[in-house]
Amino acid sequence: MAEEVRSPDTKALDEVVTFTSELIRIDTTNRGGGDCRERPAAEYVAERLADAGIEPTLLERTPGRTNVVARIPGTDPSADALLVHGHLDVVPADPAEWSVHPFSGEVRDGIVWGRGAVDMKNMDAMVLSVVRAWARQGVRPRRDIVLAYTADEEASAEDGSGFLADRHASLFEGCTEGISESGAFSFHPHPGLTLYPIAAGERGTAWLKLTAHGRAGHGSKVNTANAVTRLAAAVARIGAHTWPVRLTTTVRAALTELAALYGIDIDTAARDLDVDLLLDKLGPAAALVEPTVRNSANPTMLDAGYKVNVIPGQAVAYVDGRMLPGAEEEFAATMDLLTGPDVEWEFHHREVPLEAPVDSKTFAKLRDAVERFDPAGRVVPFTMSGGTDAKQFSRLGITGYGFSPLRLPPDLDYGALFHGVDERVPVDALHFGVRVLDHYLKSA
Repeated sequence: MAEEVRSPDTKALDEVVTFTSELIRIDTTNRGGGDCRERPAAEYVAERLADAGIEPTLLERTPGRTNVVARIPGTDPSADALLVHGHLDVVPADPAEWSVHPFSGEVRDGIVWGRGAVDMKNMDAMVLSVVRAWARQGVRPRRDIVLAYTADEEASAEDGSGFLADRHASLFEGCTEGISESGAFSFHPHPGLTLYPIAAGERGTAWLKLTAHGRAGHGSKVNTANAVTRLAAAVARIGAHTWPVRLTTTVRAALTELAALYGIDIDTAARDLDVDLLLDKLGPAAALVEPTVRNSANPTMLDAGYKVNVIPGQAVAYVDGRMLPGAEEEFAATMDLLTGPDVEWEFHHREVPLEAPVDSKTFAKLRDAVERFDPAGRVVPFTMSGGTDAKQFSRLGITGYGFSPLRLPPDLDYGALFHGVDERVPVDALHFGVRVLDHYLKSA
């Protein structure tokens, strides 16, 4: 009975929808290069925290690039603190491509539409509604909860979590673990099977700049030192390269649990394990691990020349590289080989890979919180192919997990909604997330 009384109230379920919609309406598009202004969204969050008696601190490295940090004291002063963080910025969206305006925050037929509905103003709203419900009910968590609403996650994080970790570490004193985006969402690989992948790792970020130098000249002349040709050859080699399999502890755990669910008898620690064959046997479920069994490098941008009949002396390309824990040296050595003697490469932006224990009490509590509200669901660990603010907070010794719970219908492709067109989240999914987060944060 006590559990019922202390569960999120009806107002919390109403507020999470309102907060998600209203945060979406605040356009915090991050175009990179400093072109973003999160302050209106930060003030929105800070006002609602203050209204609940939670004192917010607003912090900026650059005017308009605002972060919000607040601490909720726990009942056990000896317990380690828990960081709960979410970013306020979003990637660009072209209204012409959308069914609804991406910054309308429209609620239609039980769905909240708009940029940030899953990445990640939904999580921002869920956390906000939970802690406000606590304030109304007089609930206190066991351990201190530090809330961080950050700027600039969709670019370099220099104005967000990087700034907070480097310049305001004292605000996170006592934090040993953190939770944030991209985990505990429902995934339906087959009818009758619902998985909830919880992230216990991230590949490292390796955004590269490639520069080829050559001999400038007239486009009609023979030129064996053409910078564009040299760059194009390197880019083609990078794009065609097949990286070797490198299994991390988290990925092995994911493969082990998935194989067991599918009745596949296999030893994922065996030296002769054929990972690609195993992925084939897992069918659609393989999507959870396939991007993280290898390093990767995808060419994304090209910049060369200024006139069709002029051979430029320099050509530049950018590559989105991702590195597994323990495979960073291999990544760099491979790039040396693939670029060759005529192309220089450097890290345009680099962040560390992460790995969190899946045999920890924390992971067990995360698993329990999800399966408590969906007993038919099955939690599995996984590694994110990309990265989050957990990378920057790891500088403070904080172990990060991806945990922003959503129970989604089978026909809604969660992965495709990230940075995609018609991003949206069901109201029911938000309500599920509020209940799961409320339970976990009180028991953590």
